[in-house]
Amino acid sequence: MNVRLFTTQTCPYCKLVKDFFQEKGVQYTEVDVAEDPAAANEMVKLSGQMGVPVVEIDGAIIVGWNKGALEDALKKKVKAAA
Repeated sequence: MNVRLFTTQTCPYCKLVKDFFQEKGVQYTEVDVAEDPAAANEMVKLSGQMGVPVVEIDGAIIVGWNKGALEDALKKKVKAAA
């Protein structure tokens, strides 16, 4: 499973996503869009949004802190891998 988390250092909702991933044992790549303008542009192209967090799970995009959507996306990936 390929998981990317587009964040900024000052985003409290990004911290919630990181804590959620840690709790679930999900490995992810964090991309700080405040430090990487090219990544910020990619995030906007993927999500249509300028705000963070944006999560990409194997191409599926979840915008914002949405625990239910994150859980659903992870469940789908686990089922697909089984």
